[in-house]
Amino acid sequence: MGFEYLKALHIIFIVTWFAGLFYIVRLFIYQTEAMEKPLEVQKILKPQLDLMAKRLWLGITWPSAILTLIFGFWVLVYRWGYLQMPFMQAKLCFVFLLYLYHFQCHRLYQQLQKGISKWSSYKLRIWNEATTVLLFAIVFLIVLKNLTDMVWGIIGLLILSGMLLLAIKLYRKSRQRN
Repeated sequence: MGFEYLKALHIIFIVTWFAGLFYIVRLFIYQTEAMEKPLEVQKILKPQLDLMAKRLWLGITWPSAILTLIFGFWVLVYRWGYLQMPFMQAKLCFVFLLYLYHFQCHRLYQQLQKGISKWSSYKLRIWNEATTVLLFAIVFLIVLKNLTDMVWGIIGLLILSGMLLLAIKLYRKSRQRN
């Protein structure tokens, strides 16, 4: 298989993986909030949200994470010299953090499927933004291929993170008012 096809498949599975990661945490928030509802509402919402989470997590997100890893490694076989470059080493560190994030989401998924909610919906909203920060870091590193620009990127990530936290707090205040 040619390099460009491998790279295209790698990118496609990255996109589907991130889509799954973004949406699964939204479902975690809905599951957590459903458990705070009256019992008759829980009986309706919980089975439906559990089914949606199961289909997303096991049918899309996990397979995409595995295929991203397979095609990413295969792409690196064609560009083995990239492993010597600082931008790729930094990118792979962020990818490692993304897999740690994925595994933590798996723990949360398992707990919520059992009806155990250890995180508040507020904490889950903050957790959901970690995916955004990792996405920005990985994309900028792979596109720019430059550690000097990475310093500016880190500053931008910190600003982005601060803005996301502020947005979450403002959203929380507006929900409490309503």
